[in-house]
Formats: sequence, structure tokens, C-alpha cells
Amino acid sequence: MRVMILTAGLGTRLRPHTFVRPKPLVSVAGKTVLAHIIDYLAPLQIDELICVVGYLGNQIEEFMRANYSYPMRFLEQKVMRGQADAIALARDLTGPLLVVFGDGLLEFDIEHLNKHPEYGIIYCKEVDDPRRFGVVVVENGRIARLVEKPSEPISNLAVAGFYYVPEASRLLSAIDYIMEHNIQTKGEFYLADALQVMIDRGEELRAETVRVWRDCGTIESLLDTNRYLLENGHNRAAEYPNAVIIPPVNIAPTAVIEQAVVGPYVSIADGAVVRQAIVRDSIINAGAQIQSVILNRSLIGDRAYVSGVSQELNVGDLSDIRFG
Repeated sequence: MRVMILTAGLGTRLRPHTFVRPKPLVSVAGKTVLAHIIDYLAPLQIDELICVVGYLGNQIEEFMRANYSYPMRFLEQKVMRGQADAIALARDLTGPLLVVFGDGLLEFDIEHLNKHPEYGIIYCKEVDDPRRFGVVVVENGRIARLVEKPSEPISNLAVAGFYYVPEASRLLSAIDYIMEHNIQTKGEFYLADALQVMIDRGEELRAETVRVWRDCGTIESLLDTNRYLLENGHNRAAEYPNAVIIPPVNIAPTAVIEQAVVGPYVSIADGAVVRQAIVRDSIINAGAQIQSVILNRSLIGDRAYVSGVSQELNVGDLSDIRFG
């Protein structure tokens, strides 16, 4: 089976952090979002891992080649024309294909895909307010329609960003159809429109509900995902004689913590320094220096310096924030 990860988005809702890195390389709970996704895929028998890259895509390729040994290729989406356009860059695809969006973390029975089901699967999560999502409408056990952000509550099954098709060439044929007929949603070629073409052609697609769906596309959702991951297997910290650590936290071995209270729900990356500070519910990235502050619900970029402030902050790489 081939796996295609779509990583070409600009990540505007995560700025300023995505000015200097692509969205999937933003860190949460001690690893990049992309690493969490790929590590979760480990039980699969992957023949090839394909990444569609865009803005700062060289960083994606460097990260992947440095950390994983799968057969890999990287395709550049030079113009952001939508998800279906990104998939269409791999014209030679045949056989089973799993398409993964690079900004969310899911938990489901992933090993089931090693059986190569003969039907397609759209992974979904039940939500209270489906108007913010694409949803699927199920009839007689099969998906009948996909609707993007419905104004009326026709279904509470929101599409979670993982898609399996048993034969990639049939998906590519459907993508060709929507592009030839200029079928667009909000000015882009959406994967949902291509999947609807497959359904209309008689393809069997089923909805399978995931146990967990965590978004990493905004500052708030990234911090919420950090909390979830720290509560579920990513708690890590040494002892710090001059600090109080309140778990769950994820503190890199090379971080320095002195005269500080850290936690709960704090991730601190390699080389970061936290002195005379109280930090909770935050992500402190590599090499950042935090001194004489109280931080809550904050995201601090690589090698940023923050001192003398007590509030929620969203600080990009190499920033220098000083009060007093």
C-alpha cells in the first residue's frame, strides 16, 4: 500500500511559527506533528511514502530523510489549487492508497488496512456542530453524499482527513473528471468532489468512526492537542532539584529548569531554559529562554527570549520580549 501525506498548505492560522517552517513541522508534545502522524502509521505495510510539499517543502524532505527509511518521494505543488490537485501530481499511482492530511492526529483500527479492503473508507468523527466541517451522509451502510460545511444538520459525521481507496487509479480518474469539468469548491479542487464522482460511478465507500481526532491547525487546537498527548503516553521528565514539576509534561533531556514551577500540560524542547518562572499549559520550543515570567496557554518559538511578562503569548522564532 502507498501512503500520500498532503503537507503543502501555508498554515496561516499558525503564524508566526509557519513563517519559518511548514505546518507539519510545528512541535507538539515533544515531536513534530508530522512525526506523530508517521509514527502512528508504523503498523502499516507501506510500499512507498509520498509527500506533497509546497512552501518550505525542502524542510519536509530533509526531516523525512533524516528520520525515516521508507521508500519515499516528494512532489511539489507549486500553486495551491486544492487537495485533489495535490493528489493528481502522482499520476502513476495504482493499487491501495491511503491519503492523509498533514495537520491532524487520529486514532483508529489502523492495522485493518493491512487486509486491503475492497471498498473505500472515509474516516469520520461524530461532532456536535457539523456546520464547520465536511460531512458524509450514509445510506444503507454506504456513503451516499459528501457535503462541505452544511447549513442544515444533515449528518453529524465529520470527515477527519484520512481516506483509503482500494484502487488509486479510479480516484485519479475521478480527479481528472472534476478538473476537466472545472468542478471547484471555494476556488479549489476538493478531494470531496472527486470522491462524490466515485460514488456516483458506483464505487463503494464506507464511513468508519475514529476513536480520536485532534486538530493541529490553530494555536488553540495545537495547545489542546498538546494537553491530550501529554495525558496519553507522552509524559516525560527527569528530576529537577531546584524546580517543581507538575505532570503531565514533556521536557527534553537538554532543557534547563531552575527555580521554576512547570506544569501541568507543558512541553519544553531541547536546549530551552526556564528560570524563575511559572509555566503551565504551554509549548516552549528549542533553545527558547524563559525568565521571570508567568506563562499560561502560550506557544513560544525556537530561540525566542521572553522575560518579565505574565500573560498568554504567541511568540515566533528568535523574538525578544522583555518587560520591566
